[in-house]
Amino acid sequence: MVWDTVVIGAGQAGLAAGYWLSRSRAKNNNFLILDRSMGAGEVWQGRYESLRLFTPRSHNALPGFPLEGESDGFPDKNEMSLYLQKYAVHFRLPIQFGTDVTSVRKERGIFIIDSSQGQYQAKKLVIATGPFQQPNVPTYSQKVSDNVLQMHSSSYRHPSQLQEGDVLVVGGGNSGAQIAVELSEGRKTYLALGQQPKYLPLKIGTKSIFWWLDTLGILKAASSSWIGRRLRRKGDPIFGYELKEAVRCGKVILKKRTVDVSGSGVLFQDGSELAVRNIIWATGFKSRYSWLHIEGALDSDGQVLHSRGVSPVDHLYFVGLPWQTHRGSALLAGVGRDARIIVEAMNEKRE
Repeated sequence: MVWDTVVIGAGQAGLAAGYWLSRSRAKNNNFLILDRSMGAGEVWQGRYESLRLFTPRSHNALPGFPLEGESDGFPDKNEMSLYLQKYAVHFRLPIQFGTDVTSVRKERGIFIIDSSQGQYQAKKLVIATGPFQQPNVPTYSQKVSDNVLQMHSSSYRHPSQLQEGDVLVVGGGNSGAQIAVELSEGRKTYLALGQQPKYLPLKIGTKSIFWWLDTLGILKAASSSWIGRRLRRKGDPIFGYELKEAVRCGKVILKKRTVDVSGSGVLFQDGSELAVRNIIWATGFKSRYSWLHIEGALDSDGQVLHSRGVSPVDHLYFVGLPWQTHRGSALLAGVGRDARIIVEAMNEKRE
């Protein structure tokens, strides 16, 4: 069987794509979503237990299905996992779980998709695997002593995983900040940052900061706009003041950017050195498309080539890329908008 469309990935991007595909009026619109997990929302279940989103419920719903609860409240990871499960069931999206895609190629205008569950063929392909594919850990981490417990933030669940002693969290994003604050309640905690953190409140008055950012048009700022380019250069702020307070009280000690590891500890940009018993690398993720064997789909560095999610390869599309069209492209708040743009582009280019 040749499917009209196959979507790879059933996370928030894949579910949003499935929603708009299910509402497409195009003929021969049969589609299938493939995902390696065993159920919708499984990725959220695997994140650290104390995770609470800094975006309110009003900005975390996918198209067509509101998130229950106080609109200005902040959901935790379990709530988001359950929401995605309900979303998939509510819209009866055709998802085949437990299917790990190992290779994609294109032959005679048809996408050939090899997976752990066999081979699939499709006229059109949407890759919705998201930005969180492979943990990005610096190569010098390999020189860390065996006596030091180290892990990436994607493997961190709870403080009980760590061994006794102090901890260094490396990375200045919101995940690193939340983990550092949590760990500081029970042990000496250091946080290494590339630059001084910039804080934004979770709320201004009675409204979420994201309500204000949305109202001012900042969340919808196009990737190519002046505002969009400036936001990308500045990087993400830390939302909320928990880390700021922990630093003020001396519970979290800030360090400069890590640059290397020696036999006696971690080296920092300012020349200082620190020996710790635990290291958590909250250093983000990198994209991995080694399974995508289609000429013209990737650049020389293995990164996606696209314009607003549309590949130069005919009938190949992406959803959920960071800054695909705007600030929220990889977030729950914005992925639905991009998915709709992609499905509309697919319909316009139908043969």
